[in-house]
Amino acid sequence: MQQKSLRKQLFDLSGPIFIETLLIILLGTVDIVMLSRHSDDTVAAVGVVNQLLNMVFIVFGVTTLGTSVLCSQYLGAGQKKNVVQTIGVSLLFNAIIGIIISAFLFFYGQELLQLMDLAPALIDEGLPYMRIVGGFAFVQAIALTLSAILRSHNMAYYPMRVTLLINIVNIIGNYTLIFGKFGAPPLGVSGAAISTSVCRFIAMSLLLFLLFKKVERKFPIVWFRPFPIDKLKNLLTVGLPAAGEQVSYNLSQVVVTYFTILIGTTALTTRTYAMNIVMFTYLFALAIGQGGAICIGHLVGGEKQKAAYILQRYCMKWSIMISLGMAIVTAVLGYTIFHFLTPNPDIIRLGVIILCIDILLEVGRAVNILSVNVLNAVGDVTNPFITGLIVMWGVATLLSYIFGISLGWGLAGMWFAFLLDECIRAIIFVRRWRSKKWEGKSFTRIKKIPFSQKSRPNAA
Repeated sequence: MQQKSLRKQLFDLSGPIFIETLLIILLGTVDIVMLSRHSDDTVAAVGVVNQLLNMVFIVFGVTTLGTSVLCSQYLGAGQKKNVVQTIGVSLLFNAIIGIIISAFLFFYGQELLQLMDLAPALIDEGLPYMRIVGGFAFVQAIALTLSAILRSHNMAYYPMRVTLLINIVNIIGNYTLIFGKFGAPPLGVSGAAISTSVCRFIAMSLLLFLLFKKVERKFPIVWFRPFPIDKLKNLLTVGLPAAGEQVSYNLSQVVVTYFTILIGTTALTTRTYAMNIVMFTYLFALAIGQGGAICIGHLVGGEKQKAAYILQRYCMKWSIMISLGMAIVTAVLGYTIFHFLTPNPDIIRLGVIILCIDILLEVGRAVNILSVNVLNAVGDVTNPFITGLIVMWGVATLLSYIFGISLGWGLAGMWFAFLLDECIRAIIFVRRWRSKKWEGKSFTRIKKIPFSQKSRPNAA
């Protein structure tokens, strides 16, 4: 009965997260699809900008991921005050960091694009998107934190509904502002940026309302005097290595993007299209990884390590099967998908090759997404960071240059390097979980309360 309850909780969380993540991906994909009607050069420029912005958004994950992990463990242990303190500290920290980063992106966006060695024409296309979307990055920082808080409280369906709403608004906004409909001037890439930023602001506002309405109506000031510096320390203890792993991945991808620029605009545009397409193949892995991490965080907080171990293996099986199936379907439909996006035969041909290589890559990626999430959830945050740092740069980045540039295999060679990177890390992470060296790293063990005083949520 306990296993059935855990599986129900897992899919009650993963289902809304799946839909929300799908809608978030669609939010970015809508920009790419609509801008593809504008020009392939615009798509390439926005693809580079989004690569840089994604790396910046990972910085916000320092506290976002820490918030999810700590809230899940504190809820499992019934530590109400710690939950409230964690929420307050994480929102304040991400708001401050977000404002600083937003100002930097707005004022130094051109210099960042120049560092990527983009052609002047592509910089002109991408700079408005960088300044508008990057300038409002702090909105995304707060929204990501709020979403993590709601998920950790088993309320994943609220962020899902908010994301559904803003997707509808974004489609209307893009259509209106990119192409100049309903009396609006045609703004092109600037229109897409304005629409995206407005939608993120709406999402932040709605999630903030839900926080006070559904999670915590009041934040007692006395609980923040003196300032709970220990909660900030715990957030950074979890978040810095975890975000470091993601920063390492995205930074290595920025370097690979630079290598792709050296190959040519055709390869760069193909990579932008392919990255947006393959996101749909590992969508379920993202959802079950995040949902599984929350469930496992609750279990570890309640000192149910054996149940956490079994649940991870169950998540792994489903994650691999569905990701592999999606990758095969995507590869089979590759020609049709690329033909819809662009009439360029060189891009279509190269894109189909990439999707075929991606079939095996997605097996490794599914394992890695789940493993990183659950290891972070149990407090074993150092291992994913060190593993990612070594393998991403030693395999994905280095071999991308060797295969793609030195040997002349181009973008297909780079994708093969990604395949090796994902599979090697997957093997390391599976061995780590089976070793059970992650046991005893829970933050709730630092300050325990009697079992009789715990008000554990049903999810635990």
